[in-house]
Amino acid sequence: MSFRPSRIILSMCCTIALVEAADETVYRPWKDAQGRVIRAAFVSATDESVTLRMADGKVHQLPLGRLCAEDKAFVKSLSGAPAPATAQGAEPAVTAPALNRIPVEKRTWPENVVVPTKSIEIQVVEENPAARKCVYRSEGFEFTSQAKLAGSVMKEVARTFEATKSLVSSLPWGVVCRPPEGFERYQAELYETRKDYIAAGGPENSGGVYMSGDKIFRVPFPSIGLKLLGKTYAKDDNYDGGTLIHEITHQVMDAYLTFLPVWVIEGTAEYTEMLPYNAGKFRADAHQKGLRDHITEMQKRGYALEIGNLEEHLTMNRATWAGIANTTNRKMGELYFRSVLAVYFFCHLDGDKKARASSNSWTPSMATPNPCALFSRIPASSTWTAAASATRRTSRLRT
Repeated sequence: MSFRPSRIILSMCCTIALVEAADETVYRPWKDAQGRVIRAAFVSATDESVTLRMADGKVHQLPLGRLCAEDKAFVKSLSGAPAPATAQGAEPAVTAPALNRIPVEKRTWPENVVVPTKSIEIQVVEENPAARKCVYRSEGFEFTSQAKLAGSVMKEVARTFEATKSLVSSLPWGVVCRPPEGFERYQAELYETRKDYIAAGGPENSGGVYMSGDKIFRVPFPSIGLKLLGKTYAKDDNYDGGTLIHEITHQVMDAYLTFLPVWVIEGTAEYTEMLPYNAGKFRADAHQKGLRDHITEMQKRGYALEIGNLEEHLTMNRATWAGIANTTNRKMGELYFRSVLAVYFFCHLDGDKKARASSNSWTPSMATPNPCALFSRIPASSTWTAAASATRRTSRLRT
């Protein structure tokens, strides 16, 4: 199955322009090789230098060689350029192999994504039930559980996590799934009861949550299909892991959450959640069925099949989004539904069938040759036309 051009990869380019126009600059700590730290926002990068914007608005260009290894890797993950060579014996940039991406014109949409068996081999790190601390590891995740879990049960828990990571890595979005800086694996905490989960900071109306502040996925046992049988926990194979997949998608895309527009963040998580999934296998080629089933379910719940004012949706800043989402669950559902429809459009309906595009990853430094084309090719629709006008305005701001 071919990967259609001008899709969400390019749509992200123009929406990043919209975010920049809304003055949502992301500032982060930057450390040099001597350990000195400044706080600045990434602007652009070349093979030899990085340009940063300070909080006072001043822009400085620094030699890439002055940065610490972690920040060199971060810059390369944004720019997509090859990692610089390291001195003999020095620690190599951890992203060099991962950033050897397949050129976008050669990418294809996967049919089935199956979690590798080796990914769910479980290592017991610590088991201390009296202290309610048991630590287990799969290939890409470390799980801290409040109760002891049998290896076979833990393997089934890890299966959904590892499968979602494999899916996001396999989709032709150019996403590099890599644990946050300072962690060897993604972190997850498993709580026996919802009371424990809420006490640890989990939202009361949620089944699980990824908190980007401390980089931890928190989830209560019922949300991962664990139920107590006698004195041991067993896996309920009939549970619905949709919310889990949504939040794991956020977790494995952590490096992108600071600059992606909210509609892309939530739309992609809704997209992975709607794909048919069973026992570690995603049917990525069944996205049409997934969308139909998702639309049917949303309509049963009273949601209209429409995006509404597309310009307003795609240009919405984070504060506005949060203000709407926090009003009612209904309003939040509308935002999510519109977002997944837009993501699906850019993934599968926009452009021609030859998969031509000029950028190769989701990065804020990408250049879009004609961002207006993302919307202007769509048949007459006032909302899509309005979005095209917004894109034209913001593209002028970037030049």
